[in-house]
Amino acid sequence: MILNCSFEELQALVSGAELLLHDFGGGTGGSIAAPSEAKAAVEALRPRLHGPLSIQTLAEQQSLRRAVGAICEELHDRLEEKVLQFHPAHEEAVSLYFDYAHAFGVLSRLDEMGVEMRAMIELMTGAPASPASAAEINFPD
Repeated sequence: MILNCSFEELQALVSGAELLLHDFGGGTGGSIAAPSEAKAAVEALRPRLHGPLSIQTLAEQQSLRRAVGAICEELHDRLEEKVLQFHPAHEEAVSLYFDYAHAFGVLSRLDEMGVEMRAMIELMTGAPASPASAAEINFPD
């Protein structure tokens, strides 16, 4: 399956990934410490953020969902921080709002894709998706 992302969505994900990974590596400014699983998912996603994302399995969708979810959380936390620090109309707050909104749109589409993949696995196997079926059943582009 293919997840198409606009240029703005890709840029927001890249920006959020960089912020999250910088904070995880000991930088300053962020408000969360991403779990290592989320950090690994974001590191795996970052080089793919240049065009449409091909998602072959439910397990891959779940990993991407973890990464984009962590990016959204980081962007949302930073947005709240900047609004409280400055003002809702401050340039950084506005920029973070748009980054968050674009990333959140991708997260929503990823969630919809996951629901569809689970339903198709259940239809094909007669059972709910398991870790094995999530990794083994392919969804071609």
